[in-house]
Amino acid sequence: MNKTEFINYIAEKMETTKVEASQFLDVFVDGIQENIMSEDGIKISGLGSFSRVKRKARIARNPQTGEEIKVPAKWAPVFKSSSQLKEAVKEKKKRRK
Repeated sequence: MNKTEFINYIAEKMETTKVEASQFLDVFVDGIQENIMSEDGIKISGLGSFSRVKRKARIARNPQTGEEIKVPAKWAPVFKSSSQLKEAVKEKKKRRK
């Protein structure tokens, strides 16, 4: 499902326009991007938590040339799914079999 299909899904479920559904999704994504830097991250019951982790600097290797490359330390976004989401995925998989 791409963004447009998801917006259509939201509009149908909320019985609203596609414009309002698109605005909702944009605000949701912006909210995550702006608040992921907070110390606790963002926790959404039934979905999961969004946070950030500090990746250490490391030495990587170009697989084609074997050349070593220094990869600097950086912050990376992390999503950890909730147990309810994991269970929902497990149930969907069982139904497909």
